[in-house]
Amino acid sequence: MKGSEQKKTGYDPQGIEEHWVEVWEQAGYSHADEASRKPPFAIVIPPPNITGFLHLGHALNNTLQDILIRWRRMQGYNAFWIPGTDHAGIATQNVVERQLLEEGYRREDLGRDEFVKRVWQWKEESGGAIVRQLKRLGASCDWAREAFTMDEPRQRAVREAFVRLHQDGLIYRDERLINWCPRCLTALSDIEVEHDETKGFLYHISYPLADDASTALIVATTRPETMLADTAVAVHPDDPRYNHLIGRNIQLPLTDRPIPIVGDSILVDREFGTGAVKVTPAHDFNDFEAGKRHRLPRINILDRRAKISDPDGEAQIEPGLYSQIVGVEVSKARETVVRWLEEKGLLVKAEEHQHALGKCYRCKTVVEPFLSTQWFVKTQPLAGPAIRAVEEGRIRFIPKHWENTYFAWMQNIRDWCISRQLWWGHQIPAWYCRTCDKDNIIESAWKEDEHPHRHWLIITESAQPIVALEKPASCPRCGGKDLIQDPEEDDVETGDHSRSGIEA
Repeated sequence: MKGSEQKKTGYDPQGIEEHWVEVWEQAGYSHADEASRKPPFAIVIPPPNITGFLHLGHALNNTLQDILIRWRRMQGYNAFWIPGTDHAGIATQNVVERQLLEEGYRREDLGRDEFVKRVWQWKEESGGAIVRQLKRLGASCDWAREAFTMDEPRQRAVREAFVRLHQDGLIYRDERLINWCPRCLTALSDIEVEHDETKGFLYHISYPLADDASTALIVATTRPETMLADTAVAVHPDDPRYNHLIGRNIQLPLTDRPIPIVGDSILVDREFGTGAVKVTPAHDFNDFEAGKRHRLPRINILDRRAKISDPDGEAQIEPGLYSQIVGVEVSKARETVVRWLEEKGLLVKAEEHQHALGKCYRCKTVVEPFLSTQWFVKTQPLAGPAIRAVEEGRIRFIPKHWENTYFAWMQNIRDWCISRQLWWGHQIPAWYCRTCDKDNIIESAWKEDEHPHRHWLIITESAQPIVALEKPASCPRCGGKDLIQDPEEDDVETGDHSRSGIEA
């Protein structure tokens, strides 16, 4: 008897919480009146990704927001808490791709349009579950104004922001070195790369002079396979050991190419290592900048899956070696290159070395610096005002010592790559004229198979984009009407115009 009484009087969270959520929503207690004369107070919910369900961290974060919004509401403010969910380009695309793999398909088997429909289906399932969870938590959001980062108002806002920034000269398209995930086949921003301390080797390699094989510079590197794409060796111009060699040439090992010795006080720390640094502009971010300073060529020896590829023979790799490493993943090719160096007596030593290895934040694949034409945001003009806001006390950090971290980040920030090689996301609002850019737009059938949904689309760096809120009726240069939209998504999310093209 006591047990049954306890059952009747016990707390039933599901029934009670669902009842009161319905009561609050019908009464409009959390609805903000845009015509109200009350002082405004607004919070935009950090939108959860539609990749699954909420966890305990979401519960904590949203409880804190709910406390703030209810407090202000009780104080007489017109409190507005905007709910919503995030389309989360890479993360969501990965989730749906995994589902397809379980069914025996790849996204390419569906084609872009059908794949996007499949993602929208997932959004309805996952996004709906997230909203139900938030309501069960009692979050007093203005549910009549629920948003999604891919709904039409948000899509238009993204396009407008892109166009304005482009008009202001803050967004540009260029061939630069970017972070590239060879599994997701997309560019990544710096904050999407996680760095893990990894045990590896530091290889000391002999680089003989082109006109005097008895004299050599010793170069240390963790990436001996990329030496095949070296276009210079740098030394410090004030280093008496080497500065007399500036202007002479090295015979690059395992290739038929001579490369120059250059003086560079920015790239080379004469107190560190051997004092001689290999310069590989297409495979290292610091070397890319050094390459610009010295007008060095950029030789890319990787395809987009991080396999050795030099179809045009730019690197002039020894044929015997190239036949063994072409199409081979970087880590395996490294072993072969090291073996060849040993056999030729060019490997001085290999010592254990701890270094940071960049990995994709989603799939944990090792990220490659990759030469590609992408869209970028200029960060320095934006970082300046952000730095001054903290210096002048208009923004405060608590605890204050975090200011140092902030300043270090802002003062060394690189231009932000906003391109993504995805099918799910906001497509770049840029178009190209097939007439004006007939030599810069290359389309061809997929070489590995004749799948109807797969073909190459390459838009070269020289193509002239027409950036606009909506598709232009005609080309402003020639009046032609045959226009193709940039296949990329922006981050705000985007696609690849690398030399190897993209799947469209």
